[in-house]
Amino acid sequence: MEYKILITTSGVGQRLGDLTKYTNQSLVRVGRKPVISYIIEAYPKFVPLVITTGYFGNHVEDFVKLAYPDRKITFVRVPKYQGPGTSLGYSMLQARKHLQCPFIFHAADTIVQDVVPLPKNNWIGGFKGHDASQYASWNVLETDQYVFNEKGAIDFDYIHIGLVGIKDYRGFWKHLESLFKKAPNDSSLNDCKVIVRMLEDKAKFKMMDFKTWHDIGNVNALEETRKVISDHFDNLHKVDESIFILKDRVIKFFHDPKNVTGRVKRQKLLGNLVPKLLGYFDNFYSYEFVEGDLYSRAVDPTDFAKFLEWAKTNLWKPKKVKDMKKFQEICRGFYETKTEERVQKFFKVNNLPDEKHVINGEQVPTVKEMLKKIDFASLSRAKPYQFHGDFILDNILKTKDGYCLLDWRQHFGGLYEAGDMYYDLAKLNHNLTVNHDIIHQDLMSIKNDGTHIRVDINRSENLVQCQKVLMDFIDKNGYDLEKVETLTAIIWLNMSPLHHYPFNIFLYYFGKLNLWRVIKKYQ
Repeated sequence: MEYKILITTSGVGQRLGDLTKYTNQSLVRVGRKPVISYIIEAYPKFVPLVITTGYFGNHVEDFVKLAYPDRKITFVRVPKYQGPGTSLGYSMLQARKHLQCPFIFHAADTIVQDVVPLPKNNWIGGFKGHDASQYASWNVLETDQYVFNEKGAIDFDYIHIGLVGIKDYRGFWKHLESLFKKAPNDSSLNDCKVIVRMLEDKAKFKMMDFKTWHDIGNVNALEETRKVISDHFDNLHKVDESIFILKDRVIKFFHDPKNVTGRVKRQKLLGNLVPKLLGYFDNFYSYEFVEGDLYSRAVDPTDFAKFLEWAKTNLWKPKKVKDMKKFQEICRGFYETKTEERVQKFFKVNNLPDEKHVINGEQVPTVKEMLKKIDFASLSRAKPYQFHGDFILDNILKTKDGYCLLDWRQHFGGLYEAGDMYYDLAKLNHNLTVNHDIIHQDLMSIKNDGTHIRVDINRSENLVQCQKVLMDFIDKNGYDLEKVETLTAIIWLNMSPLHHYPFNIFLYYFGKLNLWRVIKKYQ
């Protein structure tokens, strides 16, 4: 039968807090994909989609175009999506002219794993849950007879899950328009109120009992959904950027479009070292999904030695720059100025002073004192090389043909073609000590009794041996170990204001301790 799917993404999604500060709620990630992907992929490719957009509507449109270039999709811009006069019903009305046929309404905060029935008749999607405190619900009196309950009902039969099949589309639009004209500022106007009117008008509905339903409309429900949907990968959640893995492509999101511009530019420079670019818009870029094993899972000391030689030959190639003095000034700003700014940000965010500490039994000076002891002029006396910029094991794939690099940095202090090879070496050294497994498995600890601080970390023996391979590689090639170790400690300090508690506190004190150890070792 001919029918369409209506997906409403125009709302702000306030109940998700900071998760929708930089993008639309339908693009919040669950598992490997955003919510809207679960919705779109629940329907056959030949079924047309009608998607209303409003809040960060350009994000929704751009993602869907990159992710599903072969789908027939109509986007409907909703003029108002917050404040007086806005409601789910108002948003639905904007799409009326595109839905003059039977359709399924699928709310943007609902994921189901059941097969969604066709709208061969009118039906309501319901779930036999135990708590309707946050949801509208229905009571079933007898066959095809229902009583609607607002949020908070104690005695109910089915939770309303925001999934409805409408065969009688003329009746639906007639009643929705009538309700809107009667109370245009009613923010509670929704599909349920229309169904109630249709029932009063003798329309017939069936209750469809969905066995699986996941809500992502609020933070608690989202976290529960993320636990249940196990199709995930290790990646630190950030509110202003995200990564999505679909069947044949990977899509990266950045709230700042400059990051996308830089990534695309550098993809072209890195060529076949990274996946093929498939497309991009202001806040997204997409690249080909490459089969392989994440190197953080596949690495071993023997192969790691081969990988380092591969990187030396294929990645770290010397580059020419017009002005070496300017290049080294950029390196200094990247190392010194950025570190000072990041440390001050850490102090401000955590309301902490820069003071002396006893860490793991060692008397450690203030960060300000330690930074004065670092010869940043010498540290920045670098030669320009092609670089990756975020050179960690989780950004490397071991493929059947060799290696493929992922998630490259958008620039090095504003430079695209050249950077400091030592920054890549330091990032790799950092990751062999502090990595995603350490964070996700809570294998780090920090204790502060007010006088003494103790930081500790449980490391993989495999990675300990790989780090020895890295040290041998640095020594064999005549590279500067002091610079690698100094930059590693600086990286930890730089990372500290960017991550969640208590990882941020651990990074700060761990970085501070290791920076002091490097200073004592070489001075």
